[in-house]
Amino acid sequence: MQQRMSRIRQFILIALIIQLVVLILSRLLFRWNITAGILILIVEAGIVFYLTDAFQTANEEESIGLEKYLGGSYADAYLVGGVGLLNYDDNYIITWQSELFQERGLDRIGSKLLTWLPEVNDIIAGEADKVVVQIDQYKYEISKRENTPTIYFKDITLLDEYRGKYNEEHVVLGLASFDNYEESTMYADDADIANINATIRTPLNEYCQQFGVFSRRLNNNRYLLVLNEKIYHDIAADRFSILNKVRKASQKAEVSITLSMAFAKGSSNFAELDETVTRLMDLAQTRGGDQVAIQVVGEDVKYFGGSTEATEKRSRVRVRVMAHALRDLIQHSSNVIICGHKNADFDCIGSAICLSKMASAFNKPASIIAKTGGIEEKLDAAMKANEAELAQDISFVTEGEAINQLKDDTLVIMTDHHNILQSNGAKLLESAQRVVVIDHHRRSTDMGVKPILIYIEAGASSTCELLTEMIPFVSSKVDISELEATFMLAGMTIDTRKWRERTGVRTYDAASALRKLGADPQVAYDYLKDTYEEFSLKSAIMGASERYADGIVIAAVENEKITRSMMSQVADSLLSIQDVKAAFVIAQDKNTSIASISARSNGGINVQSIMEAMHGGGHMTAAATQRKDATVSQLKEELIGILQQQEKETNDESNS
Repeated sequence: MQQRMSRIRQFILIALIIQLVVLILSRLLFRWNITAGILILIVEAGIVFYLTDAFQTANEEESIGLEKYLGGSYADAYLVGGVGLLNYDDNYIITWQSELFQERGLDRIGSKLLTWLPEVNDIIAGEADKVVVQIDQYKYEISKRENTPTIYFKDITLLDEYRGKYNEEHVVLGLASFDNYEESTMYADDADIANINATIRTPLNEYCQQFGVFSRRLNNNRYLLVLNEKIYHDIAADRFSILNKVRKASQKAEVSITLSMAFAKGSSNFAELDETVTRLMDLAQTRGGDQVAIQVVGEDVKYFGGSTEATEKRSRVRVRVMAHALRDLIQHSSNVIICGHKNADFDCIGSAICLSKMASAFNKPASIIAKTGGIEEKLDAAMKANEAELAQDISFVTEGEAINQLKDDTLVIMTDHHNILQSNGAKLLESAQRVVVIDHHRRSTDMGVKPILIYIEAGASSTCELLTEMIPFVSSKVDISELEATFMLAGMTIDTRKWRERTGVRTYDAASALRKLGADPQVAYDYLKDTYEEFSLKSAIMGASERYADGIVIAAVENEKITRSMMSQVADSLLSIQDVKAAFVIAQDKNTSIASISARSNGGINVQSIMEAMHGGGHMTAAATQRKDATVSQLKEELIGILQQQEKETNDESNS
């Protein structure tokens, strides 16, 4: 302020000198009498200098008054603490600033506050208590005293720097595990195993060294990783390129080994981090591997990768162990209740029937929830056509009836699903104390139940395949009729898209076992045939589909409600078109009126990750979602946005 007053005085002095020169020239050139002019000039100079001096004195008094109000030594204390204050008037013109601003060359008295710092408007309007702004090399936290025209500035430059360094040093615990390692090396000789180890371990070791990650091998296929937040962010920015490097290295070695990783962070409790990262690795691998599972303790799990289809990883030993564990649980239960997913399909009911017959082999009463929760149309027609025969050995009940049968020692089995939100027995599961999960879908983060036995194999074609393998190990008394075996075969037929996808040696072994039990493939195919009306509807929906880049087809139906089964069938049909890599059918579910998407892929595009981004789930090649909060057009727009984002990320990864 003093500098500004000094400049004003200099300007006035120059003006007075100019006036004096003009008067003198008038006297010399025109012989005018300039006595009166000089007197006026003297009076004018006196008045001007008096007013400027009075204004400066008043401003100093105002500053002194504020100093007295805040305390005698406020200036030094506020300077040391990096605290500044300013006042403004009704027009938001800055009328006073403390010494901090003068020291840092920020003299803005007379300037408009909101022109200088627009961010302050949120504080003045009451929309925020504090804002952070960057001014030159300093960072300030700005706040306002309530009901006063005073703004407080706090220098948080060092605090922010220290906070950043502190956050960067937080410990992140990780695990890296080679998927399919045991299966790939089981029958290899020592030389081949040594070559495989060198091929897949070298990229991981080099990657860890590159980013400064501490790694320690725990066994042949698993590594412990210790890093900090800064290193983790560098790895995430690199988009975990090590997954791709290991995948390519294993292909050169002619083995199907991929890498799964898990990272736990957000806690200083190492036991909690260890428990979390172990669970995350289990999640990553049961979802098919070749991906990264990340979780900040207390927040949702995030996934990256998953670009390869899950392969068969279960061994005969694991099947026997799981079968014996299930057998023991059945034997120590008073009764068994089997629940499937909503809108049950052939795989769901076929596997439920198999579980019911397993329970019957030990003389345990078994019930299947199938009268509520919805049933797919073709399955419903098949069940009604064979109602009398099925009713001889199988008890189908409603969820309410199942709840009435629930006891403390009742065994409740979730088949063909593992999330309580998808179950047709959700209320039952909330009260059940003994729950078993058997499923072939990639595992989601939260199941909503605490099972005592989990058997999830993402590499299996269907749940019917898993249970068919278990039958000999459960009991030789499990009696599967020809009709029941046919239902199970129909379930495998649908889930493999008529044996075109997710089929391995174990799949055909299971199908062969069902044939030995009397399953009729022709009858199974008859169950799956379309009616003429269904064929017409499919053709109409396919005719309204739109083709997008990279082999993607989207069919959005806005003027008609269709069943989820029909949606999935249309998506399958679209996928049979040449050069189509992924198909999405969007419509309102006929049964619930909820906007839904059915997604199918030939394996080149991971539709599971796309549907998970839209709060759904499924397999890499078959997934779906339902959204109560969206319309068909909104789902389509959101889907296109996610596809574009994934395309951009893929291009960025390729360029890098």
